[in-house]
Amino acid sequence: METIERIKYHMNMRGWSEYRLAKEAGLSQSTISNIFKRNTLPSIPTLEIMCSAFGITLSQFFSDNDDTSSLSDEQKELLNKWVKLSSGQRNAILKLIMEITN
Repeated sequence: METIERIKYHMNMRGWSEYRLAKEAGLSQSTISNIFKRNTLPSIPTLEIMCSAFGITLSQFFSDNDDTSSLSDEQKELLNKWVKLSSGQRNAILKLIMEITN
């Protein structure tokens, strides 16, 4: 899968528009538009910022191994919900989990 297709895949997984990606990543709307309208590959630093917004690493972004078969249905559901959260929401959830597990 090509880089731009991977970005679209992660956006679709989260139900994000180009605007939402720009907002979550803290990138300009023109940067995101150029990627899609002009088929411009993002720089590595830009891609790292996008991956951070997606809540994944750069290596996870490029990984073709999306094996979740060993996860329970409950864990899969949790992950599917997790990827749709904003970075702020993910941080709030992590903070809550840290509080209740200590």
